[in-house]
Amino acid sequence: MPAVSTVLSGLVRVLSRRRLAAILAATGLATAVVLLARPAVANAAGVGEETSFVLNTFAFLIWGALVMWMCAGFTMLESGSVRTKNASMICLKNIGLYSIAGLAYFFVGYNLMYGDNLGGAIGSPGFMYLPSGDELDLLAGKDGALSAVLGDGAGYSVMSDWFFQMVFVATAASIVSGALAERVKIWSFLLFTLLLTAIIYPIVGAWTWGGGWLADMGFKDFAGSTIVHSVGGWAALAGAMVVGPRLGKFRRDGTVRPSPPSNILVVTLGVLILWLGWFGFNGGSQLALSSALDAVAMSIVLVNTNLAAAAGVITALAISRPILGRIDLFAGLNGAIAGLVSITAAPDIADPVGGIPGHLWAVIIGAVGSAICVSGLKLMEKVKVDDVVGAVPAHLFAGAWGTIAASIAGGAKFHIQLLGVVAIGAFVFLVSWTLWQLLERTLGVRVSRQVEQLGQDAGELGMESYPEFVLMPEDLDEEEGGEEEN
Repeated sequence: MPAVSTVLSGLVRVLSRRRLAAILAATGLATAVVLLARPAVANAAGVGEETSFVLNTFAFLIWGALVMWMCAGFTMLESGSVRTKNASMICLKNIGLYSIAGLAYFFVGYNLMYGDNLGGAIGSPGFMYLPSGDELDLLAGKDGALSAVLGDGAGYSVMSDWFFQMVFVATAASIVSGALAERVKIWSFLLFTLLLTAIIYPIVGAWTWGGGWLADMGFKDFAGSTIVHSVGGWAALAGAMVVGPRLGKFRRDGTVRPSPPSNILVVTLGVLILWLGWFGFNGGSQLALSSALDAVAMSIVLVNTNLAAAAGVITALAISRPILGRIDLFAGLNGAIAGLVSITAAPDIADPVGGIPGHLWAVIIGAVGSAICVSGLKLMEKVKVDDVVGAVPAHLFAGAWGTIAASIAGGAKFHIQLLGVVAIGAFVFLVSWTLWQLLERTLGVRVSRQVEQLGQDAGELGMESYPEFVLMPEDLDEEEGGEEEN
């Protein structure tokens, strides 16, 4: 009898599958008939109000988490670029700056950026940024709360918007960390980070994304070539000028002491993580994912972002030999970042401009940004400003180019874009330079000569990144100069 039972069970399964297949076929046929009879059903532009709210909120949270992962990319990029004796300090700075950015933007920054704009210059001050009353009522299960939440006009959760905006300010702060690596005091750096994320960045944001005076004039910066990257670059440049170069970086005879990355594998990993995170950075800046229009626009943004980065790599490798004297992998990695930064102001380019398709414009913008970055690496050495990771050329120079390029292919007005670059640059640089000078005169901004030679890991933290290695402090020749002990 077991054999008969097995046969019967098999027959039942076969019949069940056939019945299921028949049901699915009938459903598909009925759907096709409906769509043929009423094409408008297939061309629906969006979804229901609550579904739209959920999709937009989910997009903010997921894209924001991906942008947060860029902090890991910056950590890898910087820790591989410095000497091994400073790698632990890099890790501390990056997790510290992300934490400070989150708290500063929660307590002060968001309100200064997006609060009721005062004279087009700054948002209304406020303490903390919290869920709306309607959302709290929804969580408490009160009647009518859902309708109130959906009817407020935002189309997404209040705190999902805060989270997505917060990870952008953390990115701006990360740019400063790499430029000043190996010689800036940890507490001075963290205090500057607090002021950058609580005040400087939010004021620039209020001028632009917050609906301030630059926004009223038509300034365009889709995801932050200037608002995020150039802001970080200007702050980094001011800090590098005040803190000064690493010991022996620029010899008295005018030559530059080579300082190759200690772990190029880790640097490459960091750049690839940043490249991945940039899809959230630019794609999420569509700020919606509840219609076919949003989906198509976001797809174009991601493709343009990828094309610009790829063009940046190839361009940097191609021109590194004539400019730097060698095929330079580090320049190629910075070329990827420069391409990403450049396209960030207008990654939504779609329509042909001047007979050139939008995607080809993305390639051109990324390639030019990369060329500017590689040339900038050489320029920084010429003017004797020590930028350990090339943050200023990759973020400031390429960011300014990308913002201007938005007027070439992205529909922005050239004079407005130029005004935005100059105004934001002047404000951020002057305020940052003043703050670094104040920190220099109070706390001091540079570690002692002894700590710098020994390494910040052992000298300041009392822990080494690679304790199994034998620590060999540098023995610099007097002729190599450098900063004196504070």
